Formats: sequence, C-alpha cells, structure tokens
Amino acid sequence: MNSTTEVPVPMPASLPGAVPHPEPLRIAVIVGSNREGRFGPVVAEWLLDRIRDRADLAVDVVDTADVHLPTALSYSPSAEVAAELGKVTPHLAAADAFVVLTPEYNHSFPASLKTLIDWHFHEWRAKPVAFVSYGGLSGGLRAVEQLRQVFAELHAVTVRDTVSFHNAGASFDDQGRHKDPSAPDTAAKVMLDQLAWWGLALREAKSVRPYGG
Repeated sequence: MNSTTEVPVPMPASLPGAVPHPEPLRIAVIVGSNREGRFGPVVAEWLLDRIRDRADLAVDVVDTADVHLPTALSYSPSAEVAAELGKVTPHLAAADAFVVLTPEYNHSFPASLKTLIDWHFHEWRAKPVAFVSYGGLSGGLRAVEQLRQVFAELHAVTVRDTVSFHNAGASFDDQGRHKDPSAPDTAAKVMLDQLAWWGLALREAKSVRPYGG
C-alpha cells in the first residue's frame, strides 16, 4: 500500500481582499467658549465620555480658555503670541477630524472660537468638522449654521448631523449627567459615525494624493 506525505500549504498573512484595521482617528474636541461661568465644560465631559467609549477614535482637547490669542492677526507674531500658538497649533495639525463645541451668543458663536479659527488655515484643510451646540430655545443651532460657512472657506468638510442641547442648563443634573440621555446619546452616535467615515475617507485619500484645493 502506497503512502503519501501531505505538504503543508503556507497560509497568507492576510486573506485576499481583507481590509487592515485602521489606526484610530485623532479627534480634537474644541471647547469654544472662554466665558466666565461657562457651561461648556459640562457638555464637553458628556461628549468626551461618548468618544472614549469608541475604539476607533482617539481624543484630544483644545480649550479656548487655555490659550490667549489676540484678535489682531499677524504674519509675524510676537514671541508671546508664538508661545500661545504653540499651545494649540500642534494639536490642530495632528488631528484627523474635529468636534467643535459651541454656545450661541447673540445668534452667533464666541469671539474666542473665531479667533482660534482665524489664526490657523492649513490645520483645517481637507478635514471633517462636527458640531455640538448648546443654548436656550435654539440650542446653539444658529451658531452652528454660521460656523459651517466659516469652515467651508477653510476647505474643511462639515458633517450633516449635530448634537444640540436646548435649554442646556436645565438638561443636566448637578453631577453633569444628562437627565434624559436617550435622544442625545443616539444623536451623538450618528454624528460620530459620520465624522469617523469622513475622517477615515479623507485620511486615506490624502495618503494617496495630497489635497491641492
């Protein structure tokens, strides 16, 4: 009776067509208000808890209260201004995507946020931006609509869905927990899913062909 020896067939390192697991997207959460007694940190902590629950996102925080930039822009900033830019510019440059957290002041967004935006240009280009807003009856949505126009000029892509807190002060308890989290939790997932899709798509596109817009 003849005997045969089976030759082991080496397995490929990965199956044909398999998609490698991408590195987590670097998300910079920008806290847009530096107002005394601001409510922003409460909303920011709520948002950060939801981002940290996701393995596909790595979060960084840029707080306008921690950086003091003048409203007078300059192509040759002083040493003092350069030091302030050094606190924030590397964080923006390293981000794949952004979530801008903004209140609504007089139907618009805070001057501190506009100043931070205007001191930068290349850091925003070809990256997606999502919005979380809070306020009174409008929930900050008028500020968001104005910010969409600003970021379009900077070649950024804004995602459609937002998270908006109407009468925000009454929506959270003393420990910063939302009193009725079902709807905002769902809205946050939709928004972050869209942001992750755009962030990954644009990151991959730029790795193949630099953005030249």
